[in-house]
Amino acid sequence: MKNISLNINDTIYNVDIKEEERLIDVLRDKLKLTGTKEGCGEGECGACSVIMEGELVNSCLVLAFQAEDKKIITIEGVKEEYLKQAFIDVGAVQCGFCTPGMILSGKSILDKNASPSKKEIREGISGNLCRCTGYNKIVDAIHLASKIRGEN
Repeated sequence: MKNISLNINDTIYNVDIKEEERLIDVLRDKLKLTGTKEGCGEGECGACSVIMEGELVNSCLVLAFQAEDKKIITIEGVKEEYLKQAFIDVGAVQCGFCTPGMILSGKSILDKNASPSKKEIREGISGNLCRCTGYNKIVDAIHLASKIRGEN
């Protein structure tokens, strides 16, 4: 066991980990931050997306020790209420399993480009799979959020 320090949603956690433990397992099982979902466990679906040091990453592919002392944002730490509300307003939330990863993808897109085109949004969420919505409503939600953000 090794003790590491994780900065998650602006809170410092000191946690004992096994060297082979993945970040998603520490988030869900040890820290009880269960908004991050595990879909495929292979980095293909994006359900486990978190933002680490400003970059969107699949937490199922990150070993917990690799996240030590890095700034991590999970769905629980997303402060952009307008983004979450945009998903609700356009009906982009159906089963909800992919939603945390999609919202974090949307945040990552908007953090880098305040006014993305729908094409840029589609490219930005390309690492996230959704079986329910067909993506149009998700793209619309992120596009709406960019408009709301621009008004504020």
